[in-house]
Amino acid sequence: MDETSQETQAPKGVEVIQSYLRTLDGSPGVYRMLDDQSRVLYVGKARNLKNRVSNYARLNGHSRRISRMISDTASMMFLTTRTETEALLLEQNLIKQLKPKFNVLLRDDKSFPNILVSDHAFPQIKKHRGAKKEKGQYFGPFASAGAVNRVLNQLQRGFMLRNCTDSEFEGRTRPCLLAQIKRCSAPCVGRISEEDYAASVRDAARYLSGKSTEIQEKLGAEMAKASEEMEFERAAALRDRIRALTQVQTAQGINPQSTAEADVIALHMEGGQACVQVFFIRANQNWGNKDFYPRVGEDVGAPEVMEAFIGQFYDQKEPARLLLLSNGIENDDLMCEALSEKLGRKVEINVPQRGEKAELVDGALRNAKESLARKMSESATQAKLLSGLAEAFGLEEPPARIEVYDNSHIQGTNAVGGMIVAGPDGFMKNQYRKFNIKGDELTPGDDFGMMKEVLNRRLTRLKKDDPDRDKGLWPDLMLIDGGAGQVSAVAEIMREQGVDDVPFVGVAKGIDRDHGKEEFHRIGTRPFALRHNDPVLYFVQRLRDEAHRFAIGTHRAKRAKSQMANPLDEISGVGASRKRALLQHFGSAKAVSRANLSDLKAVDGVSEALAERIYAYFHEKG
Repeated sequence: MDETSQETQAPKGVEVIQSYLRTLDGSPGVYRMLDDQSRVLYVGKARNLKNRVSNYARLNGHSRRISRMISDTASMMFLTTRTETEALLLEQNLIKQLKPKFNVLLRDDKSFPNILVSDHAFPQIKKHRGAKKEKGQYFGPFASAGAVNRVLNQLQRGFMLRNCTDSEFEGRTRPCLLAQIKRCSAPCVGRISEEDYAASVRDAARYLSGKSTEIQEKLGAEMAKASEEMEFERAAALRDRIRALTQVQTAQGINPQSTAEADVIALHMEGGQACVQVFFIRANQNWGNKDFYPRVGEDVGAPEVMEAFIGQFYDQKEPARLLLLSNGIENDDLMCEALSEKLGRKVEINVPQRGEKAELVDGALRNAKESLARKMSESATQAKLLSGLAEAFGLEEPPARIEVYDNSHIQGTNAVGGMIVAGPDGFMKNQYRKFNIKGDELTPGDDFGMMKEVLNRRLTRLKKDDPDRDKGLWPDLMLIDGGAGQVSAVAEIMREQGVDDVPFVGVAKGIDRDHGKEEFHRIGTRPFALRHNDPVLYFVQRLRDEAHRFAIGTHRAKRAKSQMANPLDEISGVGASRKRALLQHFGSAKAVSRANLSDLKAVDGVSEALAERIYAYFHEKG
């Protein structure tokens, strides 16, 4: 690839675009259109850069969106590629990175969970999210963690595979609770042989691969045999396993017979908004669905939205062998080539018109329509609440970004600050932030000092990440959990940071610390309250309660981690087996810290060098 960046002082619009035509050739590549502040307006790909850019150089024949984009263009950048497929992949990467104003943009792009059967003599079955770096068999993706948990719960009943970690497995001396309630075969204490456990693992893998009927027939035959031999307890256990596997199939709803593996993608557009529903079909089973609401322009067509969604959605995800779409895309052959290259095997794209595949798409489209209707209704309600909030707090316009802050601690220990974010589309959970309180000079339980630290760190980060305030990271309103004291602390930090244009309000619980009696505090005004039945009051309560929930949850996680922490975990070379040997020899980590060097050397598996390292660690700590 070779990149050329060309800057010009020429006027905006068609004249600027025309000036680039003489420097371009017919190579494939990616182009960027920038405004007079060098902000990227649009990223596009082209089979022939010169031909594509010449289309923008025409004076008419454009949609309103494209005309506006052309008129804002002050410069362009070009990146040539060897193939058009390479240009397609690069285009989607740049769109996700730069988030241009005029592109269709997928806003929610989390990874999806899988089920992992680990690579171990007695494999663990567990939920896995993220890169597939751990060795083992992967099954998925599933639409949500809840879908995975439901399947795992029934698979534990059906196949009794362990879900404990390898270190827990190696350290157990007696069966856990799951073994007692017949959800684990207790391989940790030798209640099942490696051969029999491996057979259960193979059955679970075959079941997750879609061979459920064979597994149930096999278990049914074993149950009948056990019953004939009067082994009624074993027959009852097998009956329960069959029932558990049947429940998995029932919970999955539609299980297509002729479609073994597919991603069903349906798009519905209405009122300048779009919803895309994705159903995951694997091993002839429906493994759940997920809805997405990409950002679209006022006059964007369905083919453009669908193509942009597919390109961005599969940027970090593996596509199925077959994509079933509700709408065709312009470059389906190019997209197939790009996805096939990514997956390492052929990927097909199909817009079915009849049969079972068309029924799958129709079901996904129905869900997309219903989801968008709910979303639009919720957005209208949210817009009214934001307008009411602006009126109640004297804001010039409804806030697009609200940040709510709360702190949580127990007598000053494990103190954390929590920040939640809300806007026109509701809670923005990917924007939530936690702050581990670091101030050593703070008095334990000093809520004012904690709030100062949190806001100081937050404002410092904002000034670093969004100095020009053009990325949408700055809040239009800050809500602080607390009264006049917290508000004064925030005002002090605002003055120190030189920020005087972000409104903030303290939300105090009021009389009897009761819901409905909240008082609101602002600098320079008397505390005030809203009507008891005012929808805006309920809205503020939901925001405050969500911030409280997030801060409490973060605090509990930190406290649990500190309680479970073992100093031996921090010493290089002390793994699970040596840690167990040290604890068995001395009785506790505290006793290990007090041991002399000769006693440490006497522990089985602890070398002289490791004993010296352990002794030095605790000696330096002391």
